Amino acid sequence: MKVLMIYPKYPDTYWSFTHALKFISKKAAVPPLGLITVSAMLPENWQKKLIDLNIEELNSDDIKWADYVFLSSMYVQKESVTEILATCKDYPVKVIAGGPLFTQEYNNYPQIDHFILNEAEITLPLFLSDLQNGSPLKRIYQTDKYADLLVSPVPDFHLLNMKAYASMSLQVSRGCPFSCDFCEITALLGHKVRMKSSEQVINELEALYKLNWKGLVSVVDDNFIGNKKVIKMKLLPSIIKWMEMHNHPFSFNAQTSINLADDDQLLTLMREAGFISTFIGIETPVEESLQNCHKVQNENRNLLENVKQIQKAGLQVSGGFIVGFDSDTSSVFQRQIDFIQKSGIVSAMVGLLNAPKNTKLYKQMQEENRLTVDATGSNTDFTMNFIPRMDKQKLLEGYYRIINNIYKEKPYYKRIRELFRNYKPVKTRKSDIDLSRLKAFLKSVFVLGLLNRGRFEYWKFMIWTIVNKPKLLEEAITFSVYGYHFRTVYGLRQVGRKY
Repeated sequence: MKVLMIYPKYPDTYWSFTHALKFISKKAAVPPLGLITVSAMLPENWQKKLIDLNIEELNSDDIKWADYVFLSSMYVQKESVTEILATCKDYPVKVIAGGPLFTQEYNNYPQIDHFILNEAEITLPLFLSDLQNGSPLKRIYQTDKYADLLVSPVPDFHLLNMKAYASMSLQVSRGCPFSCDFCEITALLGHKVRMKSSEQVINELEALYKLNWKGLVSVVDDNFIGNKKVIKMKLLPSIIKWMEMHNHPFSFNAQTSINLADDDQLLTLMREAGFISTFIGIETPVEESLQNCHKVQNENRNLLENVKQIQKAGLQVSGGFIVGFDSDTSSVFQRQIDFIQKSGIVSAMVGLLNAPKNTKLYKQMQEENRLTVDATGSNTDFTMNFIPRMDKQKLLEGYYRIINNIYKEKPYYKRIRELFRNYKPVKTRKSDIDLSRLKAFLKSVFVLGLLNRGRFEYWKFMIWTIVNKPKLLEEAITFSVYGYHFRTVYGLRQVGRKY
């Protein structure tokens, strides 16, 4: 069999980093880990090609070559999926689809031949068995069970054009022990945290190392510390040992819950293993809103102090923030601004609350007849899919005020300085000064220091860094470029939008 795996294009979103990637001559932030994992489950004698539309165009010759097109997608990639399917219909190729979008919306895609839904470790072997045995192929292969990750293979990293990506990806676990009303993770992957063995994770690191990858590896788990005991006692010690043996070729980022701040040993182990940052869903400093959305892990704690503890331990914190909860009042906007600025959370993704399908919030909005449209999959595109309790215009005005007060140049650079005063990084290896980094630096100076209208704040910040925190100059350049991307995504950079 000849299989063409196609990954849809991401729209320009907060986490796409589209405008930042141009500075480092990369085309995409992360590779399609799901597709290359599925690829590794296919028979070895099958021929496979990967087309990631985030880094290259789809060629008609590739479709003509294929017996099957394998398509995986998240909700935010929906528009690209429609375009791919429109192209494929002109060719006699069978389309097989899986991933979060199709697991929730397969009924909306009558033009797709077969669906491999839920987790492929369970449903893909059923499809392959029917195919190899000559049995009639079902249109839908699905399950209500959760996969044993001990059978998950090392992804086919060799299919990637690795030079096109800013980071590689690694999955350690699936599932989350928490149950926030607005989050679809537990609906898709369950509450029980299922993990790969330490040996599996090390094998994936070895595979990346043998392909000469050096740099950032993003751990894509929804909560890396969901099973703290195994992470602390087995996985992190194994990674530390491997990293020492290989002269620390990687750095890692992850997503964790805020209770990471409660465990000094875990913080130390993550830092020693090469973790440099973590994304945490802060959501809101308003206790009532946390209780109403069942964000129990954030309740009854000093969130600001917790963030500072993690930064002092050597990990940068990026965070998710939400406005639009039913309990939100007009005071929430300034409270969000104050928290974000004081926290030193540079990458603060502030979004309007949305209700993804199959979440508790979606069911609540459905019962209250408040749903309006399908969610877009991006909570930073100024849209909501339900009628909020607060007046919609007031909510939008307040949201715009937050964006202006945290991403305009002056408050943005002030926030980075706040981080740098508190942040204590631990560098395990000397940074290589290569041509690509030098080009990125020169490009950032040209765009941000000469062309951009915020150049005065840029130079003020750079001079402050050189004088006060010279060892953090590389981070200063990186965050400056991130700010350029964030202002562009939020519509602040080009047109001086006023809200």
